[in-house]
Amino acid sequence: MTDDRPLNVLFLCTGNSARSIIAEAIMNRVGAGKFKAYSAGSMPKGQVNPLAINLLNKLNYDTSAMRSKSWEEFAAPGAPVMDFVFTVCDNAANEVCPIWPGQPMSAHWGVPDPVEAEGDAAQKALAFADTYRMLNNRIGIFTSLPLKSLDELSLQKQLDAIGKSKSPAPERA
Repeated sequence: MTDDRPLNVLFLCTGNSARSIIAEAIMNRVGAGKFKAYSAGSMPKGQVNPLAINLLNKLNYDTSAMRSKSWEEFAAPGAPVMDFVFTVCDNAANEVCPIWPGQPMSAHWGVPDPVEAEGDAAQKALAFADTYRMLNNRIGIFTSLPLKSLDELSLQKQLDAIGKSKSPAPERA
């Protein structure tokens, strides 16, 4: 991790329709120039959840290229070599992942699935906003790590700790 190319980060979830998509969007904004994010799923839904797209659009993210895709795309010859792989759902963390070329560092950053939120439209939108907040917090911490000065063991401990971090509760008016 010493060259000047952006570091590739893959966010994994089972369906690749909400959490991993949101994480990809955040990382590409927050880590622009330093990181290049991708997302995928073990059993992709085939479409991005409309509530995820709506939230990202409201936050001025470009969602035009976002799509639900299989993690097999990133294990295939010619795929970008990943430097980091983060699972953002508990199911994907327990699945047998493909062998990633380049042996990326990995960690589990599980967050609740906003797609499973029950209630009215406002309650569902709040679940997606909470997911965004948690992922944005973790990605912000990750992108501020002094990667070049950490040895692998120290970096792995930091990655694992980020996944266990609790985001501060949003202030309610």
